[in-house]
This record gives sequence, structure tokens and C-alpha cells, in this order.
Amino acid sequence: MASQNKLKKSNSHFSLCTFLFFTVLFTIPALFLLRSSSCSSSTAAISSSSNIHQPPWSGDLQTAQFAWNRLAFSLTNPPPKILKIAVFSRKWPTGPAPGGMERHAFTLYTALARRGHRVHIFTSPLDTSPETKNITPVSDETINPKIHSHGDAKPGKWRYNKAWELYQEENRKEPFDVVHSESVALPHWIAREVPNLAVSWHGIALESLQSIIYQDLIRKPDEPRSQGFNESLYGAVLPKILDEIRFFHNYAHHIAISDSCGEMLRDVYQIPEKRVHVILNGVDENGFTSDKKLRSLFRSKLGLPENSTAIVLGAAGRLVKDKGHPLLYEAFAKLIKTHSNVYLVVAGSGPWENRYKELGAKVSILGSLNPNELKGFYNGIDVFVNPTLRPQGLDLTLMEAMLSGKPVMASRYASIKRSIVVNDEFGFMFAPNVKALTAVMDVAVAEGAERLAERGRKCKEYAAEMFTATKMALAYERLFLCIKDQRFCIYP
Repeated sequence: MASQNKLKKSNSHFSLCTFLFFTVLFTIPALFLLRSSSCSSSTAAISSSSNIHQPPWSGDLQTAQFAWNRLAFSLTNPPPKILKIAVFSRKWPTGPAPGGMERHAFTLYTALARRGHRVHIFTSPLDTSPETKNITPVSDETINPKIHSHGDAKPGKWRYNKAWELYQEENRKEPFDVVHSESVALPHWIAREVPNLAVSWHGIALESLQSIIYQDLIRKPDEPRSQGFNESLYGAVLPKILDEIRFFHNYAHHIAISDSCGEMLRDVYQIPEKRVHVILNGVDENGFTSDKKLRSLFRSKLGLPENSTAIVLGAAGRLVKDKGHPLLYEAFAKLIKTHSNVYLVVAGSGPWENRYKELGAKVSILGSLNPNELKGFYNGIDVFVNPTLRPQGLDLTLMEAMLSGKPVMASRYASIKRSIVVNDEFGFMFAPNVKALTAVMDVAVAEGAERLAERGRKCKEYAAEMFTATKMALAYERLFLCIKDQRFCIYP
């Protein structure tokens, strides 16, 4: 009897802890969203769509709590100082389908090298196989960064200690002006000894925690919870959050790639405000543009005539659960029961490829696309769908679609709401569940191609101001100059 009472008491204690944990967890994002409304007045003075009577922002850039992408930087003027920049990146893209962090590093540092800065990339061994060696140019150091790939490892296998040795050797020749780490490529116990270091966070553990919850919430009523759910949550994720809060302070400067991540770093991770800087990712503005010929060609391959009024939805990325494909599959299956003139085109590969094929001729699976093929994809669709179940980071595909002149349909996460779909005209947001996604799909189809195209034009205008590789590179350049010399911290 005593053992039963003890068991009940233990279960009660566990339930209370669980209740408190989830209450706090969902309160934090809500506070961020509420705070975003109060922040809108301060950022409006920077945005081009703001009231013209509001004065432009000026002051110490280190105190700016909005995305630096909102500021005006001159592309025509050369850099006031040529910097020697060290970059630690686990991988450098050589294949046809690099990950988001690799693409970010390549886009950013190619742009900075072409601005004249001396960029040195410290990375893992490159893949020199015949099918990949010509994908990314890495030898022309006049326009590209200099690559230092460490040895003693297989291609793509990161060994930070070997990369650090290469860095020290190069640093002895001439000290670097600034050091940049892509996430924890450079561990915190080394980073704490580098005062001129900035780290870009492409996702933090607190965001990963929300991802675990959203993925569990899409379970069917009769579907059992994963056996490893509690073990992962309490044994790995929560301790990781606490560890991050402690060791993040070892990095001198923090670059958040979304406004909401910047708030988390300041408010939850307790990083001093002057050490947190928000710079949104950017994509190649020359690679993603509106092109009517590409649109016609792409749609003709789908069997759609030139004057077709069909609505084509598009999605891109890995076809896995955490990218939200269970939601998209079910929502589109419901949509085609009530709408005959609608199609779905999916660019990517993965486990959900075969499931989509079950939906018949209304769905086209294109597999992984190279950059030129992606241009046709974005131009050919009417609206881009991103049903991700991962709040961490900021998906580049949303930016690519908007630059291509397409409205977007995205999960309502603080990162996307605060930094990308900042205006209802830019598209549709939905709670990450089948019912909500189906509802916004219905609305988009009912609006028709002409109205969606109008939304797309507004998306393109905004994206051209905020999400280009040029704007990202100029913002990073100004931050690195600020780290090197406090004079450059004063804007304008």
C-alpha cells in the first residue's frame, strides 16, 4: 500500500512538472508575438513602407534590436577598409544540393570576397568526386574565398582541432581582423579566447524544443507516442537548452538570422543586448527573378496550356516528416476533392515521395533540382507552400520564392511572422495542422491566379529590399567593421 501511495505521489509530481514545463514553453512564443507588435513602431522607421514623416534611424548599431537588413548600405562605395576574415564552416558546398547553412556561407562569403575582402574558409575535406568537383568554383581566389580544408578525415567530416591548427598557422602570418563561426563549428571553449569572433546561429535548442512538440501534435488519435519521446525531451533537449544558455556567453558576438531568435538570445539566453545582432539571410538576387518564358515552359511540361487558369502549388526541400509533408499530403488530398483545377509540384526527394504519388496526376514529383531548374520551378507555380514543423532557423526557400515574385503559404511561427511574412499581402499563414493548411489552400485557390500574381509582385518588391545576397553581405561587412573598429558602429 505504501508503495502504491509512493507511486501515485511520484506520478502526480511528474504530471505537475510536465504541466508547468509546457505552460512555460508555450508562454514564451506568445510573449514574443505580443512583443512584436510593440516593436513594429520602432522598425517602421527603417522599413521603406513606413510613414515618410518618421525620421530614419541613427545611432549605435550595437543597440539595434531590429534586422540590419532594414538599413541602407552603399553598394557602389568600396569598403572603407579591406578586412582579413576567418570563417569556420563544417562543410563547404561542392555538391548539387547543399544544406541551408552551407548555401548561406557560400553566398555570403563569395559576395564579401567580391567586395575585395580577404576571406579564408576553414572547413572539412572537399568532395572532389567527378560529379561534384565542378559544381562550385573554389580555385579562383580573385573572386572567391581561399579554402583551407583540413586533412585526416573523409570529405565532409569536420574536425575542429585540425581546422584550428590551420587557422593558427595563417593567423601567425598576419592576424585576422575578424573571425566568424557558422553555428558551433568553432567550439565555445576555443571561442572564448577569441575576442573578435562572431557566431551565426542557424537554429538554437529552444527552437528545436518547439519542433518536437509540433511534430508530436500531428499524431493521429490512435497513433502511439514514440517510445523515445520522453527520453529525448528530458534526457537530451532540455539539458541542451540549459547548456546553451550557459556556454553561449563564451562567444563575443551573436548573429541571429531571425528577429525572434534575436529576442530569444537577449531575453531567454540572457546575452547582453549589445552583443546580439539580427541579420537575415539572403539569396542570390540574380539567380531568382521573374521570367514569363520560364513560367510558360515549366507549365507546358506539366501539360497546362498557355492560358490555363489552373492554380499550381509548389513545395521544395527534403521530403521528410519534420518539413511538414504529412500535413501537405493530407491537406492537398482534401483539396482535390473539392477543386478540380489545382495541382501540386514538389521539388525534392525523400521518404514522402512515394506517398505523394498515391495522389495521382494532380501531383508532380521533380526530385532534387539544381539552381537553374529551381528558377523554372519558382516561376511556374502560383503560390509557394512551406508547411515546416521546424521553427528553428529561417528557410531560404521562402526568400527564393518571394524574390521570384510568388506569394508564400507558411507555418505561423514567430521567426517567419516577424521576419518574412510581415504583411498579410505577402501570403498566408496557418497553424501547423491539416485543418488550418486546408483552409488557407481553399482561400488561395478561390482568389485565383490574377490575385495571387498581385500578391507576388508585392512579395518581390519587399524581398528585393530585404533578402538579397548583396544586402546580407553589406550588413555583415558593417558588423565586421564595427568589431574591428568602434567608429564603424555608428550609423549612418
